[in-house]
Amino acid sequence: MTATLLTLPEANRAPVPESFDLKACRALMRGGSKTFFAASLLLPPRIRMAATALYAFCRVADDLIDDGQDKPAAIRELEQRLDAVYQARPHQVESDLALALVVHQHQIPRVLLDALLQGFAWDAQQRRYETIEDLHGYAARVASTVGAMMTLIMGIRSAEALARACDLGVAMQLTNIARDVGEDARAGRLYLPRDWMREEGLNPEGWLRNPKHSTGLARVVERLLIEADRLYKRAESGIALLPRDCQAAIRAAGFVYSEIGREVERKELNSVDTRAVVSSRRKLLLLGKALTWPTRMRRPGDSDSHWEPALHATQFLVEASAGTYDAALHEGPHVAADDGRVVWLIDLFERREVERLRRHDELFKNRGAADLQRSHGESPAPVPSAG
Repeated sequence: MTATLLTLPEANRAPVPESFDLKACRALMRGGSKTFFAASLLLPPRIRMAATALYAFCRVADDLIDDGQDKPAAIRELEQRLDAVYQARPHQVESDLALALVVHQHQIPRVLLDALLQGFAWDAQQRRYETIEDLHGYAARVASTVGAMMTLIMGIRSAEALARACDLGVAMQLTNIARDVGEDARAGRLYLPRDWMREEGLNPEGWLRNPKHSTGLARVVERLLIEADRLYKRAESGIALLPRDCQAAIRAAGFVYSEIGREVERKELNSVDTRAVVSSRRKLLLLGKALTWPTRMRRPGDSDSHWEPALHATQFLVEASAGTYDAALHEGPHVAADDGRVVWLIDLFERREVERLRRHDELFKNRGAADLQRSHGESPAPVPSAG
């Protein structure tokens, strides 16, 4: 397919406001910002800027739907804002302007962002997921879309790399779901495959009215984590296809999310009454592991690799992202990559996050270890967020 490019004329630029609260984008990382922020620090600045711009738009979109009384109207508004982005007339708000720059510079196909919004809409509709394949479809929209966009931001468009990035997104989302069973249920949401629940003698609707942990439910959660682990393993081969200086960040995100699954297991697969949290110390160790992991470069189709096709649920994302684009669309004025507004936006975000982490360090000195762990718990969200 042909990806849509855009330009941003001078008349469409907005002045830098005095403040902009760039909080956690729950659509990107359902558990909150801490894992995303920690992993993003390992990205080179040229990638981190675009990733944070994408993160900001996800956050704004998530809040608009989550906090609004009329969710269908919120979805329509977001669709109109995407229309404006792709027509080179973004709304005069930082998140939309930054997204427009990313879309232009990295050739992001509209289908990826449309799919992300569709995932948001499915949450608003409290859509049911009967099978694991249905759940793959949900995870493809709320998580694999972000993985595909991140791959494009890194300058990679091979189908193999994109398929593995989408695998990683699905794996992360399945881990989130396994962790958040109780919190989701108390919000009236059920993401576990309903056919798996029925196989364990559980009535999904009855259980949702009165969510309780049981050995049968534990087996459902365990199956979900096994599927996530299968996809984490598949995703690993794609990391070697990414730029060398991006590999540690993506591997770190995978390590931390996979560790959430191990924490669920340590809690005897009871994610109804408890919520698994990876401690800050453990996260730091995993980040260090990712940094010291040997980097490897390979090309798609190398003889020593056996690349598996994309999941059926993510195939449309891979095909859209790997498509060619029309070079003629490069013509015309476009915004420089170091546009002042976006640099300011990223700097502000990082300063606030560093300050927030500093405050957490102070808590470490004044609170017991148990209180600290609770204070570092990642806040829940409706979608994967994009978390």
